[in-house]
Amino acid sequence: MKRTILTLLAIMLTATASSAMIRGSYVDYEVEGKPHQAYLTVDPELKGARPGVLLCHEWWGVNDFAKMRARELAQQGYVVMVVDMFGKGITTDKAEEAQELVTPFYQDRALFRSRMSAALAQLKMQSNVDTMRLGVIGFCFGGTAALELARSGADVKGVVSFHGGLSNPTPDDAKNIKGQVLILHGADDPFVPEEEVAAFEEEMKAAQVKYELIAYPEAVHAFTNPAQDGVKLSGAKYNEYADKASNEAMLKLFAKLFEKKE
Repeated sequence: MKRTILTLLAIMLTATASSAMIRGSYVDYEVEGKPHQAYLTVDPELKGARPGVLLCHEWWGVNDFAKMRARELAQQGYVVMVVDMFGKGITTDKAEEAQELVTPFYQDRALFRSRMSAALAQLKMQSNVDTMRLGVIGFCFGGTAALELARSGADVKGVVSFHGGLSNPTPDDAKNIKGQVLILHGADDPFVPEEEVAAFEEEMKAAQVKYELIAYPEAVHAFTNPAQDGVKLSGAKYNEYADKASNEAMLKLFAKLFEKKE
């Protein structure tokens, strides 16, 4: 774990000079009377309204990895908000506790949608966000959350899932998706079997959703997070190639979707 933490710190310290200017702030809000706290970040040098991206964390909660990915994306000119799915201050680094936190969401998909919708509403309220150019991304648990927000009919142009679950008990809801979907998947991910991938593709095709699924060879679950190796969870491991390639695929999609037409 110590070596993994040092690796993550090294990645953060070697970021570009512009990243040093990027700072985050917290946005307090309530969902059904309970306090939540999102993490908001943007490049302060940029002026005017910017595309907004809602980022959903892994099953660990709003931790340092989620905040780091938000700041990295903010360097590309976006206003990025990390949604708080569990409630203010609730994070964990223990898989058993994380499983307890996410289980209610998989038992009731409406919970995914209500938490994501509440955070999206907060993002839209930010004065520097162009509400006509919105996207949502998520990692693992967050990937499922991003898809559920899209299936709810949210007005977002792009939906990106990094090694997220693809199952859906209500596949007909895919007809509500308004934006383009990008699935960045580990080809050897044991948590998302081939049957689930095939069912997802059928769901997208039946609903005539514009989507792309990229499967990275030899990549398993959680391939974007360097700290994952320290958790020693079977079937989950960092993959540098898949991490970089998937990030580039996301940036390429957003550059296309958020381009302003003159």
